[in-house]
Amino acid sequence: MNIRRWSAGVLAAALFVPGLTACKSDSTDSAAPAAAPATSADPKQALLDSTKEISKGNFTFTMSGAGEFDGSGTVHTPSKSAELKMVSGQTSADDVAMTMHLVFIDTDSWVKLEIGGEMADAIPAFKAMKGKYQHIDRSKVKGADELEFDFSDVDPAGSDALVKAVTDVKRTGEGTYAGTLDATKVTDSDVMDAETVKGLGDKAGALPFTATLDAQGRLTEFTVQMPAVGDTAAHAMTVKYADYGTATAVQKPPAKQVVEASDQVYEMFKD
Repeated sequence: MNIRRWSAGVLAAALFVPGLTACKSDSTDSAAPAAAPATSADPKQALLDSTKEISKGNFTFTMSGAGEFDGSGTVHTPSKSAELKMVSGQTSADDVAMTMHLVFIDTDSWVKLEIGGEMADAIPAFKAMKGKYQHIDRSKVKGADELEFDFSDVDPAGSDALVKAVTDVKRTGEGTYAGTLDATKVTDSDVMDAETVKGLGDKAGALPFTATLDAQGRLTEFTVQMPAVGDTAAHAMTVKYADYGTATAVQKPPAKQVVEASDQVYEMFKD
């Protein structure tokens, strides 16, 4: 699941709405895991250990400040299901506000895209699809990263990569840490991609961060303070994790809200 790819690929997602291209304008939950070993006294090692539970793929998450969208969702590997909800901001009446809900269950995807603002009123296709999910059989498309969820790489933010880039850290309280990370050393993180790092320039080498771990030493919050760059104001980029080992299987949308993807959609994603 690539958060920034969806931010950059809004147009591709919009194409799921029939006719838009012509406009041109149930599984049971797994048991909670046993308590983790005691948190390491070494702050850096404690952070490295804190991301291990994420890889098991049974949690909920929220993200904010990581681009044009704020996100939330669920990962539930036991049922091979996941979901992602993304909401864009609308800074003026002329802007387009978007909400996307993606559901992944095994080889099936459901995509709902809703548009706000003047653009939505100008395109009848958006109104026709309001509240509707398009069902896509992923076995019929190959290499369509926008439609995939990789259950071998389940972290929506790549927090493990962020932690590995930490250059200085100290324990500030019970389960709390603070320090700096070198963004130029970050790889495979959806919230800190190469384009973002390049834009930071010489500020990328020492970004302040804070982290919070729960009583079992699992990461619950990681916040990076992003500096002002160009027209972008300084802001906090935060990812939060919860419900480790107790997330619920994601359900497919109600049948009355589902329409089958058109041949046009499948044609878009052919090799």
